[in-house]
Amino acid sequence: QVQLVESGGGLVQAGASLRLSCVASGRTFSNSAMGWFRQAPGKEREFVASISWRGGVTYYGNSVKGRFTISRDNAKNTVYLQMNSLKPEDTAVYYCAGGIQLPYTTAEHYNYWGQGTQVTVSS
Repeated sequence: QVQLVESGGGLVQAGASLRLSCVASGRTFSNSAMGWFRQAPGKEREFVASISWRGGVTYYGNSVKGRFTISRDNAKNTVYLQMNSLKPEDTAVYYCAGGIQLPYTTAEHYNYWGQGTQVTVSS
């Protein structure tokens, strides 16, 4: 079993930056690919970014490419999402996911999920 706890969300103005963190506990974190997804009210869950277990391979959703960066620190069992140039359309609950071997971009591949952290971007 893996427990994932996100933090770092908040209310910011358009153009600002935030860094989300996801701390994992339980089974081995360093062997697991990790991902970030988000869900806005009334919308489906959307892929944001994923990273391989060593951190050498990353993928991004088209809407965040060039603005967001995913990274990880296996020594700290933590995966990060640096979000720059935030837009009102980035407003959503952001979820950390893991428990898989490869950095898939679709939610159904992930076995473990955090509780989510709210990000709100005002215009």
